[in-house]
Amino acid sequence: MKRIYDVSVPIRDGGLIYPGNPETHISLQQSIALGAGANVSNLSFGSHTGTHVDAEHHFFENGATVDQIPLETMMGPAMLLEFGPDIMAVTAADLEKHDLSGVTRVLLKTRNSGYLTQDPNFHRDFTYLAPDGAEHLVKLGVKLVGIDYLSIEQFHSGHHRTHLTLLGAGVVIVEGLNLLDVPQGVYTFYCLPIKLAGCDGAPVRAVLVDE
Repeated sequence: MKRIYDVSVPIRDGGLIYPGNPETHISLQQSIALGAGANVSNLSFGSHTGTHVDAEHHFFENGATVDQIPLETMMGPAMLLEFGPDIMAVTAADLEKHDLSGVTRVLLKTRNSGYLTQDPNFHRDFTYLAPDGAEHLVKLGVKLVGIDYLSIEQFHSGHHRTHLTLLGAGVVIVEGLNLLDVPQGVYTFYCLPIKLAGCDGAPVRAVLVDE
């Protein structure tokens, strides 16, 4: 059987968030232990919690919302590229070392995967996709880019050029992927966001399947 990698992170009460985003709260609204007939949970979290998708509307007022993202974009072959712990920003030069001709989905595995899965504290120095790297992927015709931390952009970049370049070209961004145990290579990617009407993003359940 082909191996399936679950590359989503759990959404849990008090879990890791990007600074300034809504905190995550999960509690029982009805409890069997307290005499109710069933357990029912109350959920409160932001649209960019855990493993999630950024839609165009995240940075463009009139951009496509998460429920308008074509499902075919979210499923299909994906190239996972691994970058060493010395790489603090994935640049165009780093990407040019790989043959991405015909590739429409690119996933970036970096030193972040260890932070995401093993450290409850937010790391402001996470590895990110540099603006020229984003421009390179757009020129190649990539339609989806994923990374293994809660943002694809440098922390407090002040310009948002990576997001603006990708989303402005209609490229879907997936953030918060757990790629720690996945080797570099080509996989089939399945990543379906919650269908939140009119929203700027949504958590996803994402998996990679061996080709």
